[in-house]
Amino acid sequence: MSIDPGAVVDQRIGTAAGVGLHVRGRALDATGVPVLLVHGLASNARLWDGVAENLAALGHPTAAVDLRGHGASDKPDEGYDFATLAADLVAVLDGLGWLPGAQRRCFVAGQSWGATVVLELAARHPDAIRGLALVDGGTIELADRFADWPTCEAALAPPALDHLRADDFERMLRNNHPDWPDSGIEATLSNVEVRADGTIAPWLSRSHHLTILRHMWEHHPSARYHDVTVPVLILPAGSEATTDKGGEINRAEAGLAVSVTRWMAGDHDLHAQHPGEVASLLHAAAVGSIFLDK
Repeated sequence: MSIDPGAVVDQRIGTAAGVGLHVRGRALDATGVPVLLVHGLASNARLWDGVAENLAALGHPTAAVDLRGHGASDKPDEGYDFATLAADLVAVLDGLGWLPGAQRRCFVAGQSWGATVVLELAARHPDAIRGLALVDGGTIELADRFADWPTCEAALAPPALDHLRADDFERMLRNNHPDWPDSGIEATLSNVEVRADGTIAPWLSRSHHLTILRHMWEHHPSARYHDVTVPVLILPAGSEATTDKGGEINRAEAGLAVSVTRWMAGDHDLHAQHPGEVASLLHAAAVGSIFLDK
């Protein structure tokens, strides 16, 4: 059967608590290792479009999820802690038929905050997945970077975008990311809704954004490393010589049972900026070849 890697199948999967999550699938009938893709804070599933299309062309069924509060998923006022978010992903895997059995155990990749979510998934449900990738995330300890919550909140609170018109927002994105492919720009535009008057508003509300940020400040990914038994691909943006991430990456490498790190030159949203390269690395991790020397 011929599979079109560009064809998107949108579906809605419910959690046990009745929260509906939007899932964007490709090549779901393909026979390769399934790959679940998880976005970062205030982002959405479409940031993975370029990666997903490349993975589908390589024979992987792929699905990118809008986490609760984001994109086209439901936006309840609760459930933004890491335990609940990990349970949401289990519900998505179940809905897709990707829980263990019949060789359908999947590979999971998360970016930024989403990387910490998939790390929690691996720690709490070690038999649910075959491996994971942390794309410029999953290693950051906000409590190490900020002395207290008010300092963290002041530094990382979301910018006010409500005054912007949609065309001004797009112009700003293209000016800030001149080397991004159109797929990355168009996906980032989907982080917001466009009102009738042409102004924009983030799909993730400010209150939910700050709730998630508080959970991130209170959370310590390094405390979960010893519970992660599957192999982990770490993809930090930048280089060890030019960023302050080296110590965090070293801590992750020391704490994880099996890991491989590949530094990538680029922006925080590596998946939107370099979809082909990221997809190639995820493919190598999903089939296990990147871990053969470990």
